Amino acid sequence: MKHRIVVLGAGYTGAVAAGRLARRLRREDVSLTLVDAEPDFVERVRLHQLAAGQDLTPRPFAEMFAGTGMELKLARVTGVDVDRRTVAVSGADGAEELPYDTLVHALGSSWNTHGVPGAAEHAHDISGRAGALRLRERLAGLEAGQRVVVVGGGLTGLEAATEIAETRPELDVTLAARGGLGDWLSPKGRAHVRKVFGRLGITAHEHTAVTGVEAGRVTTADGTDLPAEVTVWTTGFAAHPIAQATALEVTDSGRIVVDPTMRSVSHPDVYAVGDSAMAMGPGDKPLRMSCASGVPMAWQAADAIAARLTGGKLPTTEPRYFNQCISLGRKEGLIQYVTADDRAIGAALTGRFAAFYKELVCKGAAWGVANPTFGLPTRRRPVTEPQTGQAQAAPASA
Repeated sequence: MKHRIVVLGAGYTGAVAAGRLARRLRREDVSLTLVDAEPDFVERVRLHQLAAGQDLTPRPFAEMFAGTGMELKLARVTGVDVDRRTVAVSGADGAEELPYDTLVHALGSSWNTHGVPGAAEHAHDISGRAGALRLRERLAGLEAGQRVVVVGGGLTGLEAATEIAETRPELDVTLAARGGLGDWLSPKGRAHVRKVFGRLGITAHEHTAVTGVEAGRVTTADGTDLPAEVTVWTTGFAAHPIAQATALEVTDSGRIVVDPTMRSVSHPDVYAVGDSAMAMGPGDKPLRMSCASGVPMAWQAADAIAARLTGGKLPTTEPRYFNQCISLGRKEGLIQYVTADDRAIGAALTGRFAAFYKELVCKGAAWGVANPTFGLPTRRRPVTEPQTGQAQAAPASA
């Protein structure tokens, strides 16, 4: 029998893992199924552009993975049974179960309201294409002078606020940040963010916690009301909830606990990558939810699966960060250089060159999905653990 590999989710991490496996293992030995509810690849790092009214280039999975022999299953994942090794899905053909020998969980994350009253009902999110399109429609209906409040001062908040303000300069854009504006950045990085905010006319409310959202306003911890015809919520991400309903070992936040090869510590036939996984990086710090973390995790998982199935050398990756790439509209950017464990250092690129750099990074990430065998070098070591006794594939193709 063929060894059955099922990959759940076709964001950056799931698509990269599936594509890398497709090119490393032969279809005579392995069946590979990629499950996602969308027929096209979603460039999540560009969803603030989509929401602001810009059009993105369609990237159909059928074209991206043509000739790989991979089965694309357009369906929504409704459950995972790790004891029976089955996945429940619902698609155009109704409900069905997919059996697996190896599972790659890459269902990612969605927005996190942190339980703030009214956020789910009245705020907009840009964590997925559907949310970005709803926000796009709402922004298109606003008139000059109407107010947009972006809640959250992290990377997504900075990108959303500047993109909206640049695209729609007639709107009144405000950002509410729990801490200082760009307070995790270097002094040069913080100064540049403030400069861009000033040029675009964005009002920043720093050290401001939002405690409630209503139609037409947000309320802060000190009782201040910020008028808002539109509220955009960018306060972080929450892992997909399906893993918490399984017997997998997960964290309190629902992320699957994995070893350095992205293999579940409780179920060796399950791998998790991207926002679905709790993996450790340099300094024994958890890797943050991001494309920058997820893609190397996908490389690692795919290479480990291939090695274990073929009796090859088991790869290990020592993931590290190099920079944080932030778009501040289409004309400005910030490339903040960081330590291996993601702490800002003094060096940073700013301005149009940084915007160009960020654009190359975005294009490179999308290109990498369709060309997943290209990646950073990894250190390799011999396999030291026994095989699991599952069906073994023949050696991987070149």
